[in-house]
Amino acid sequence: MQPLGDELRQWSRAAARIPGTEQLAQQVLNGSVAAGLKEAYPGLDDRTLRFNLNRLYQAERESANCRNCPGLDQCPNDLQGHFTRISCAEMGGRWQAFDHKVPCALWTAYEQQQQLRNRITSFYVDESVLKDAYAEQEMMEADRTRAPAVMQILAYVDRAKREGLQKDGLYLMGSFGTGKTFLAGYLLHKLAKEGFSGVIVYMPDFVEDAKALMYEPQKLKETISLMKETDLLVFDDIGAENLTPWVRDHVLGSILNHRMNRKPTFYTSNHDLAELEKHFSFTHKDGEESHKGQRLMDRIRPFVEVVHVRGRNQRGG
Repeated sequence: MQPLGDELRQWSRAAARIPGTEQLAQQVLNGSVAAGLKEAYPGLDDRTLRFNLNRLYQAERESANCRNCPGLDQCPNDLQGHFTRISCAEMGGRWQAFDHKVPCALWTAYEQQQQLRNRITSFYVDESVLKDAYAEQEMMEADRTRAPAVMQILAYVDRAKREGLQKDGLYLMGSFGTGKTFLAGYLLHKLAKEGFSGVIVYMPDFVEDAKALMYEPQKLKETISLMKETDLLVFDDIGAENLTPWVRDHVLGSILNHRMNRKPTFYTSNHDLAELEKHFSFTHKDGEESHKGQRLMDRIRPFVEVVHVRGRNQRGG
């Protein structure tokens, strides 16, 4: 640490060489940061403040930046989302000043959001679904016919908060664009705040990738294990995928068999449960296999509460 006397001599030499430096020093000494320190530490002398002009200047400048905050992405401070705070202490009969970086409210909110995102893994789902931009009242008022579905989601979230992780999930059923994925993302986001982990999977793309992963068994094993063990699993747009017997029986069946009666699985679909069973009962390779469709539905139907998501197409289609 540089001796205080050296700091003062350096400032004095700079003041002698650079026009206006002493005027700047007076502005800093008369600024809000110095005034706040004098109020907080009544014994603090002007000599100590002058010794620490560099710290005062930094804190004053960053304080002004925060008052005119341009947003976290354009933060002009030396450390993004942080400002300099100065504290003082009397040591050996002399006052010492110390500076340290403090996170602002925007940075704290950003970190909290990142922590939530780290609890949620998405496969092929638009990341905007998982942003912290949900307002319950707006969700209902955007389309009043969707309000009963929103109330069911809110009730489930409240129950999980009070009772912990549930064994049964929800089956969000409705037409195109009614907000099923949005509601599933809301549920994941709210429960991530309670410490639960989650995975959301867009089924049409996942099934195509799962076929390719037949030749990467380790990666396939890790993906399936993640879906088995996560607290909350969402299969988005189930029933829209092009199934093969192998994906149906050895991938999807394996995941659901592991989770049923243990951890909740959630679904969004344009099909009702009877239509989904028909979908599972047919593959282009083996044709109609109603018993296999029924077997898979036995791992879904008893473990979900159906949520009818009604309303107009929010995508404008």
